[in-house]
Amino acid sequence: MEAFIRAPKKIPFYIGIGIGIAKKVTGKDLLIPRILSWYPKCAISSGVMETMVAHGGKDLDKRILKLVRMQASLSVSCPFCIDMNSYEYKKLGISKDIVHMLQHPSDSAKVKDLSKRERLAIEYTKQICQTPIKVSSELVNELKNHFTEREIVILASTVAQVNYWARLIQGLGIPPAGFSNECTLNT
Repeated sequence: MEAFIRAPKKIPFYIGIGIGIAKKVTGKDLLIPRILSWYPKCAISSGVMETMVAHGGKDLDKRILKLVRMQASLSVSCPFCIDMNSYEYKKLGISKDIVHMLQHPSDSAKVKDLSKRERLAIEYTKQICQTPIKVSSELVNELKNHFTEREIVILASTVAQVNYWARLIQGLGIPPAGFSNECTLNT
């Protein structure tokens, strides 16, 4: 599978630096930054946004962020995003049962190894990935009871970031990069 368009033959030097950094961080020679070099402003702003995303630690629990990224990727049916955002999910203690539940929401009651915060984050992700966005007042109240204001902003911005990449990547026809060869997530 190929993207809708090819990357330009000549990539600006400063974009090449960003491509090198992306390759070092991901271990992959990603097609998306190369194609974005057709419009350097988009390549630069996308790269800056990517460097500013929450990665866990003091931002929010890494497992919650992984679950949110996986759910957002599945909600918007982006094969590249599913591939990248589900990579190494097992390292964060995310079981096959949880993965199945993310794919089949009706099975959520069967999964016992999710915390209340994780369940709320997943539900919030689903609600803000739908079009039109409809976040129930009950969910907002639950979020406020279990997350700080800062954490809610991190959750919303993480979902928005996945949605941005999903729309851009799918709009350009970028195929998965092969991060999750062991993952059996469906699109």
